[in-house]
Parts: sequence; C-alpha cells; structure tokens
Amino acid sequence: MRRLIIIACVCLCSFGLYAQNYNELVEEAMACAQKDSLARAEQLFREALKLDPKNARNALLFSNLGTVLKRQGKADEAIEAYTMALNITPYATAILLNRAALYLDKGLLEKAYIDYCNVIDLIPEEKEARLFRAYIYMQRRQYKEARIDYNVLLGKDMKNKPARIGLVMLDQKEGKYIAARDRLNQLVAEYPEDASLLKMRANIELEQGFADAALLDLEAASALEPDDADVYVMMGDIYVQQKKRRQAREAYEHAIELGIPAPQLAEKLKEVK
Repeated sequence: MRRLIIIACVCLCSFGLYAQNYNELVEEAMACAQKDSLARAEQLFREALKLDPKNARNALLFSNLGTVLKRQGKADEAIEAYTMALNITPYATAILLNRAALYLDKGLLEKAYIDYCNVIDLIPEEKEARLFRAYIYMQRRQYKEARIDYNVLLGKDMKNKPARIGLVMLDQKEGKYIAARDRLNQLVAEYPEDASLLKMRANIELEQGFADAALLDLEAASALEPDDADVYVMMGDIYVQQKKRRQAREAYEHAIELGIPAPQLAEKLKEVK
C-alpha cells in the first residue's frame, strides 16, 4: 500500500512538472512575441505544441504561432499554423480572417474567398470580410455581387469610406462615370485632405476626356502630397496628350527626382525631347 502511494505521488509530481513546463513555455513564448523576439517565440511555441499535442489550448498556440510566422515573413508556414488552429476550432473568425489575409497577399483568391464566406456566414456584418470579398468579386468581374457586399456595409454605416470608394470603382468599371464622379465629389468634400481621392477623380475625368479637369485635380493632389511621384507621371501623360512637350518633360523629370526609376520613364522622355 505504501508503495502504491509513493508511485501515485511521483506521478502527480511528474504531471505537475509537465503542466508547469507547458505553461512556462507558453508564457515565455508570449513574452518573446511581445518583445519582437520572433525566432525565439516560434521555437517556444513549437516546443509547447510538441510537449502536449492534445492540449485544448493548442488552437490558441497554433494561432499565435501563425501570427509570429507571419511577422517573420513566413507566409506558407503561417498559413499551415492557422490551418492547424482551424482544425481544432473551425469557427474561429479571427483565425479565418488572418488566414484569408495571407491567401489574399499570395494571390490565392479562391481560398481567401472561401474563408471570407465562412466568416460572413458566422458574422454577416463583419466589415473586413465584406470588404475583401467585394474586392475578390471585382477581380472576378462579378460586379453585382460586389455591389451587394458594399451596400450591406453602407446599410450598417452610410459613412463607411472604403465601401463608398468601392462603389466608385464599380461605377467606373461599369462605365457609369457620372455616378462615379458624383460619389467622388461627395467624398472629396468630406475628406479634402485625401489626395488619393483627387487622383481617383482625375482618372475618371481622363476616361471621360476632361483633361483640364484632371490636371486641376492632380495639381491639388500634388499640393497635398508633394512627394507623390505618380501624380507627376500622370500629369506628364496628360501634357503629352495636349502636345505640351516641355511641361511633360518637366513632370517626368520631377517624378524621377521623387523616386521613379529613370529606365521606367525612358521611353516617355524620348517622346518629349
């Protein structure tokens, strides 16, 4: 009897040490991740998972490992870690969103689409999933479906800026230039310091043949963001259309000064010399 008690005590002590080791590994891994010691955090998470592969907390560990791997630029390994987490907790929307974002970065639109759909099935009002699913629909030229997602977002929040910009892009793709410009006019009025909106409107104006209006918007954009080289490339292209060679050359040269590689504009500069 005494021997059985001793064995039981040894087993309990071993289990306590085992559990403590697992918890200590997790705590140290979390601390390393917060301090940006990512390689060490990855090592510790893997050790904890190996120590107790059936622990109920491993879904969270796999998710944290995926985030650490993502921060290190190890996208494929991060996707694998998130997938392992989802094998344990398939309805974890935060993990689905993290994996979908990586799929999107890698151009795996169909896989990202499935994850975003699963999130929307679980949380229909989830903004990130709606926005990026709409983006995927646009890449597929499924404009009707994209518009539905944007309108769902606007039904919850009429001021949702990304959704409103998405509708501008849809209108432009479908040749609805007046509607696109009307939406943009409202956005520019609400966000007068956003140069990207002025650039968008300039693009639409160019497609409509309103070069002078486009130039005005680009000049306003350059005043807001003087270091935006793309603005000057766009201005140079318009000046070429207007046969203003000197202004075009100056715009291209300024774009190069701001960081556009000279070889990229070599052909354009040849045209205006």
